[in-house]
Amino acid sequence: MSHHIDMEDAIEPEPVLLSKHAKNLLRFLHLLPARMASHDNTRSTIVFFAVCGLDVLNSLHLIPPKLREDIINWTYGGLVAPRENEKRCGGFMGCRAMVPKTDDSEILECIRKYQWGHLAMTYTSVAVLATLGDDFSRLDRKSIVDGVAAVQKPEGSFSASINGSEDDMRFVYCAATICHMLDYWGDVNKETMFQFIMQSLRYDYGFSQEFEGEAHGGTTFCALAALQLSGQLHRLDDNTKERIKRWLVFRQMDGFQGRPNKPVDTCYSFWIGAALCILDGFELTDYPKNREYILSTQDKLVGGFAKWPQATPDPFHTYLGLCGLSFTGEPGLSAVQPSLNMSMAAYAHLQHLHELWRNNSDLAHLKLGSKGSTANATQTTTTSSSPLISAQ
Repeated sequence: MSHHIDMEDAIEPEPVLLSKHAKNLLRFLHLLPARMASHDNTRSTIVFFAVCGLDVLNSLHLIPPKLREDIINWTYGGLVAPRENEKRCGGFMGCRAMVPKTDDSEILECIRKYQWGHLAMTYTSVAVLATLGDDFSRLDRKSIVDGVAAVQKPEGSFSASINGSEDDMRFVYCAATICHMLDYWGDVNKETMFQFIMQSLRYDYGFSQEFEGEAHGGTTFCALAALQLSGQLHRLDDNTKERIKRWLVFRQMDGFQGRPNKPVDTCYSFWIGAALCILDGFELTDYPKNREYILSTQDKLVGGFAKWPQATPDPFHTYLGLCGLSFTGEPGLSAVQPSLNMSMAAYAHLQHLHELWRNNSDLAHLKLGSKGSTANATQTTTTSSSPLISAQ
C-alpha cells in the first residue's frame, strides 16, 4: 500500500541560526552586559564558552589575528607561577583583580599572598589556549600540576584552590582535564581519585557531587570523564556501565533533565549527552526531541540559547546547547570531544603537542623542569605553527 504525502503540508525543521550564534558569542569577547557583572571573577570561563563556541560553529576566523593574540596574552596574564619558598599554588586565576597595575614592589609582594591558581579557571584557560592554537611555550607544566596535586584531599577529591574552597566532583573533573591536557600527572593520586568517584556512585547508578549526595547529571558526566581522562574507565564492569547508561537515558523528557522530577534544561543536552557518548550509548537517545527542545530556547533576534524557552540566552547555555546539537550530527557544527568538552580540532592540536613533548627530550626537560629549576625560569614566547592558527 502506498501513502501520498502532501509536501506543502510538511513542516520544515527549525534552522539553527549559526551566524547569529557566532555573532552573539563574539560580542562576549568585547563587552559583558551589566547583568553579568557578578561573573567578573570567572571571566576566563566566559572566554572559554565564547572561544570554544565559535570553534564548534567553525567560526574562529571571526576572531581577528590581533584579538586572538590579545586573548592569548590576556589568558597568560592570569598564570600564577609560585617561587621556591611559596606554597604550591600554580595555575590560572579567573580574573585580573589580583594583578594590580603598579610598580610598587611592596604592594606587588603583598598581593602575591592572594594569587593562586583555581582548577576551573586553569582548565578553561588551558582549553582556550589549545583552541586558539597556542604552543604552550609559556607554560611550566610541572608547576601547574604541582598546584593540582596540592589541592587533592586525602579521600581523593580536589579543592578548587589552595585556600577557602569547596571540594567535590566538579574539581575532580577539572583536575583530570588539566593533567590530561598537559600530558603529566605528577603527584596526583589517581587511585584515591578513583576511590572517591566510585564511593559517589549512588543506588540508582548516577554519580553525586560528594559523598552521600543525590545523583546528578552534571556530576555523572564529571565522574565518567575523569575516569576516561585518567585511563581508568575500564575499571567499571559492564553491568555497572549498563546501569549508568539506563540512569542517563531516563533523564530525557524531550530535552534532558539533570535529576529525576526536575525540569529539562539546555545544558543537560551536553552533560547527559557527553556522558552517554563516553559510554558509547548516545544512540539510545531521541535525537529529534533533543533538537526540538534546544531550538525552543534559541533567541531568533540576537542569537544564543537559554536554559528554558523564553529565558535570556547566555554564553554557558549557548555553548553547551551547540555541543548537544553537535552530538546529533547537526550540519554546520564541528565534532566535539566529549570528555574534554572541546572541538576535535582543538583536541588534535593537543595530541600534536603531546607527541612533540614525548619525542623531544629537550622540550620535555624544559616543560617539566628539573631538581635545579624554578617555576620562574625564563619563559619563551614562540608563536604556534598549528593549523588552527597562522604563524605570527
